[in-house]
Amino acid sequence: MLDRINELPKLVEDILQTSINTGPRGAVRLVQGIQAVIGVGSEWLNDFSQRTDTTGGISNQLQLGLLSPPYVRRLFERMGATYIKLGQFIASAPTLFPAEYVEEFQKCFDRAPPVPFSQIEAIIREELQRPLDAVYEYVDPVPIASASIAQVHGARLKSSGQEVVIKVLKPGIEDVLVADLNFIYVVSRILEFLNPELRRTSLVGIVKDIKESMLEEVDFRKEAANMEAFRRYIEAMGLERQAKAPFVYTHCSTKRILTMERLYGVPLTDLDSIRSLVPDPELSLVTALNVWFGSLISCESFHADVHAGNLWLLRDGRIGFLDFGIVGRISPRTWAAMEVFLASFATQEYEAMASALIEMGATGKDVDVTAFARDLEKIFSSIQELDTELVIASRRGPDSAAAVSANVVVDDRQMNALFLDLVRVSESYGLRFPREFALLMKQLLYFDRYTRLLAPNMNMLQDDRITVVSNRRMRNMNNFR
Repeated sequence: MLDRINELPKLVEDILQTSINTGPRGAVRLVQGIQAVIGVGSEWLNDFSQRTDTTGGISNQLQLGLLSPPYVRRLFERMGATYIKLGQFIASAPTLFPAEYVEEFQKCFDRAPPVPFSQIEAIIREELQRPLDAVYEYVDPVPIASASIAQVHGARLKSSGQEVVIKVLKPGIEDVLVADLNFIYVVSRILEFLNPELRRTSLVGIVKDIKESMLEEVDFRKEAANMEAFRRYIEAMGLERQAKAPFVYTHCSTKRILTMERLYGVPLTDLDSIRSLVPDPELSLVTALNVWFGSLISCESFHADVHAGNLWLLRDGRIGFLDFGIVGRISPRTWAAMEVFLASFATQEYEAMASALIEMGATGKDVDVTAFARDLEKIFSSIQELDTELVIASRRGPDSAAAVSANVVVDDRQMNALFLDLVRVSESYGLRFPREFALLMKQLLYFDRYTRLLAPNMNMLQDDRITVVSNRRMRNMNNFR
């Protein structure tokens, strides 16, 4: 009790300083938050009354009220950009959050109505401190994409005629983000003060990590640096003929706008288009895997969002890596354990896999490696049982020739459930993994999808053409046995 009293001045100081940093936007967001709670509360009351009128029984979710996962997700969606991004963070961090919330927030999509071009134009002009036509030959007023935080427009540079895209931070987003994240931080500080048991969950530490990650995503200078680091890696490894990341035009890029080379290509899930560009889609996948795995060791950061919208086969046959807003940085200790994990996963040596996970995770107790290995075998033997649906769609072009497009669909819920099983079993042995492990596993699941479509007979972790791990692999595996 005395410790808590001694901590009170520091808590008050922290809250006051955070409130000052937030400014008047905090009061506005508080009112909006109350409105959102009232709105979702009304939905809960309506659902509650309908349920009791029809069945007389009340589900566990309804009993939890606004704290149940579906209603928390609805609240986040009403609160806008910050909370949608927070929901996506929760969905991608099963090592940090309860499984039922991770599963629910998979539904948290990053789609938003576009901002009028007049506002986008004003932001670009303000950032560049000159008229648009002094820099760009034209800017397409119709956006290529619109998400909760940013909007993307096609353009052409006036000086060189180069086709580019401009990523623009939506107006007011940064102020809202800072206000929301500061509020979440204050709440976490108060909760830890009131309930010291929460310190064991590192609640404040998790909130700080979320804040840092999300503020990085709205500072396009960070994304530009990530992109340039990846380009330097490609050049240093002599991979210019195999892969490409967009060139950043620094003279017309700032914290709030990012002007980069426009790449043209097709997602790695568009089989028909890929076959029209390259004779062997499997070799393109091998290239993508080698470039990405190589970045884990040889680049400052790795691309941590390789979904089909960000990983393309370009028209010239190279692999294009797009959108470096989300990257991971892997520590040498985690990577050493990850190498052993991947090698043992490929050979189905579950005791070595268990040892690698124990080395990677944080635990304060002894783990029964043999029992852990048996549980891992049960989980990973189900990977091949994931339902994979090959969707074939035919269309007729202007010359009346039929074209066939294939895509592979793997139920996201099944893949997420598989990873959550791994987290649950690991936690039952007292293990907690760093977030970078979750990021790595998510990318491997994306690549597993591409393999099912482009190279169904290939094992990406055992194929001799793919360099998954470094030469330290065997030595590390022997150390873990």
